[in-house]
Amino acid sequence: MLKHIPNILTLIRFLLIPFIVLYILSGNFIGAFIFFTISGITDIADGFIARKFNLISNFGKLMDPLADKLTQISTLTSLVFTKIIPIWILIIVLLKEFIMIVGGAFLYGKDVVVYSRWYGKSATVLFYLAIVVSLFNKQFELNNFWTNLDMWIYCIAIGMTMFALIAYVWSLYHNGFIDKKDLNKEVTVNKK
Repeated sequence: MLKHIPNILTLIRFLLIPFIVLYILSGNFIGAFIFFTISGITDIADGFIARKFNLISNFGKLMDPLADKLTQISTLTSLVFTKIIPIWILIIVLLKEFIMIVGGAFLYGKDVVVYSRWYGKSATVLFYLAIVVSLFNKQFELNNFWTNLDMWIYCIAIGMTMFALIAYVWSLYHNGFIDKKDLNKEVTVNKK
């Protein structure tokens, strides 16, 4: 039974997404915060349990990041629809995810393992923090310092995201996964 706990926690995160979205769209930001927090706790717990007890599975490797991304994108989309955050934040996150999917497709079938780095994890944590601050700002109609705190956190998270993307592409280039000859040909053609 223990071996299935990380995957069950991942599935619970999928089940929580509609509740988070529903609460945001209905204006119950405390309810959204509660379910969003439960989702974050299950994310931490499933990773900890899987690593601590060596219960890492192929299902978990695929579904855990998918649950994270769907939770984040669904929540941000709901915040855009309720006009709590501007759409450009969602567009940048969607663009980043698209680039990661293209990179994953490029690496599919190769003997390459791409690990998440501290800056990528930091960006995710900052996005979660910014979402929480946005929910509290809207629920309690906070003013002054708190009004723009979420936007500052979103901007820092986006900066970390851009840094993570550049580091990801650089790593692929540096380790030879992008043919350097083809890349140099394109640079030469573009200079003319």
